[in-house]
Formats: sequence, C-alpha cells, structure tokens
Amino acid sequence: MISNDKTQGGQTETISFELDFKHSPKKVWRALTEPELLSKWLLPVLDLKLEPGASFTFQAPPKPGWDGQVNCQVVEIDEGKLLRYRWRTGDLDTMLTFSVTPTDAGTHLYIEQSGFKPHQKQNFGGARYGWRMMSDRLIEVVAEVD
Repeated sequence: MISNDKTQGGQTETISFELDFKHSPKKVWRALTEPELLSKWLLPVLDLKLEPGASFTFQAPPKPGWDGQVNCQVVEIDEGKLLRYRWRTGDLDTMLTFSVTPTDAGTHLYIEQSGFKPHQKQNFGGARYGWRMMSDRLIEVVAEVD
C-alpha cells in the first residue's frame, strides 16, 4: 500500500493525501489519536487532549531556522471519523484534517492541510514532501497496531 498525493497541481494552498488501509477504522483512528502511536509516525506529541478547544504541542528536535515546536488546537472531533486541528509553527497557521471512512476492504483515510498563504510556497513544498514521508510511516504504524 502507498499513499496517494491528491494535491491539485498549480495551487499552493492545500495539500491532500488519500490512503486506503486493509485495516479497521479503529486501528487507523488509534494511530491518529494515541500519543504513543502518533509520535511514531508524525512527531512527538505533548499534552494531547481530544476535545474541541484543547491545545497540545508537537515537539521535534530543533533545526536551523525552526525551534521544532508545532502548536496545535483541536477544532473539531467526531470520534472515530473526523479530527481537525490548527497547526501553527513560525508564521505558518494551517488547518489539518483527518477523515476516516470505513470501506468494504478496510478504511479510507483522507488527510488535508489547508491555509497556506501565497508567500509560503516553500513551506507548502516542505510540508507536501513531509506528508509523503509521514504517510509511509503511518502505513507501517497502522500495520503494527493490535
């Protein structure tokens, strides 16, 4: 299984990926919401609470030009189906959405990061590259979930 980059060409505002898993929606949801699993494929997460308005942080090792911190706030959650949160780092303030849908073969996952500004083309390119890598890791983590 591989992730499918569905980002529309010619635009630099919204990144989207689709993944189809042979695993249950429950396994996919766990990989998106359990701190230990989330940290394995995305970034180490601190103080994750799954309720609207709750703030949490992803903390990666700092790199030149980035302190490694992503500040997030849960905007919407529909248990097992939808998770949407703000993703803020530096001058980047985007919305990240995960939609989980059962299928006959397992689960369809739609990932979208939207809200990139015209002057953030480099951020958009970096994030798109990052989602390709993270999607591949997500596939591995879901396969390992009990």
